Amino acid sequence: MIEITKLTKRFGNLTAVDKLDLHIGAGDIFGFIGPNGAGKTTTMRILVTLMEPTSGGATIDGLDVRKKGKEVRRRVGYMPDFMGVYDDLKVFEYLEFFAAAFGIEYRKRKAIVEGVLELTDLTSKQAAAVDSLSRGMQQRLGLARVLIHDPKVLILDEPASGLDPRARIEIRELLRELKRMGKTIMISSHILSELEEICDRIGIIEHGQLVFGGTMDEIRPRLGIQRKVRVKVLGDDGRATELLTALPQIQQVEKVGDYLSVTFREGEPTDGVIARTLVTGGVDLVYLQPEQLKLDDAFLKLTKGIVH
Repeated sequence: MIEITKLTKRFGNLTAVDKLDLHIGAGDIFGFIGPNGAGKTTTMRILVTLMEPTSGGATIDGLDVRKKGKEVRRRVGYMPDFMGVYDDLKVFEYLEFFAAAFGIEYRKRKAIVEGVLELTDLTSKQAAAVDSLSRGMQQRLGLARVLIHDPKVLILDEPASGLDPRARIEIRELLRELKRMGKTIMISSHILSELEEICDRIGIIEHGQLVFGGTMDEIRPRLGIQRKVRVKVLGDDGRATELLTALPQIQQVEKVGDYLSVTFREGEPTDGVIARTLVTGGVDLVYLQPEQLKLDDAFLKLTKGIVH
């Protein structure tokens, strides 16, 4: 859905984006992360035709962002990191204004606005003044605004910035719902734990260059980290340790608190081998839980703190 090829943007002697290559598939939620000044916002602004690249290019839904700007804008909803509001408008009026700006027919506007209000859970606030809304409500309104013209692609720059925990959870659930509706979502955020929960793929950018692009599982080999699982059994775990240590797929079994941390050898098949071995060996298995690599840890290992 989004293809970026050798994308470069220079501001005088400063290279904000440096020969960036990136692919985001249709229907994916893609997390775009990096230090401040890494080039995330510049990349997003180029994608939504607010900025011309110095060289290279990008397409959205097969359309060149440099040559087909009008068509691209009809397919994209862009939410910047700070959304300006109109102080003298009510929520419903605000959305109707943008519906008119997008060229939506007058007779269709009311139903469309009511639909995005319901989707973003703002129906009860439709008569409220825009400037009276909390930060979380304003972020929801920003999402409602970018959904007015039913875009295929959403490009969201720090949508959870400044939100309290409840508002962040609500935004996260809304993004999941938008994915279920078939939207392709590119999202930047400094709240890495939340991206970890909702993103299909991530891209880590530093100094304008992509240092990693892929799934969390694909980060492990890059960092030289083997897969681990947590295993808890009933009673004495000595027998479980003995059984698991004997398996050729297992590199290490370590006691951690009330569970066993089991490390697999790189490239070895793992599906079902632990549960099968323990049950066959007469050990009662309480739970088996994969140990997740934290995005925060991966980010720190892959980046060097370089900023422009």
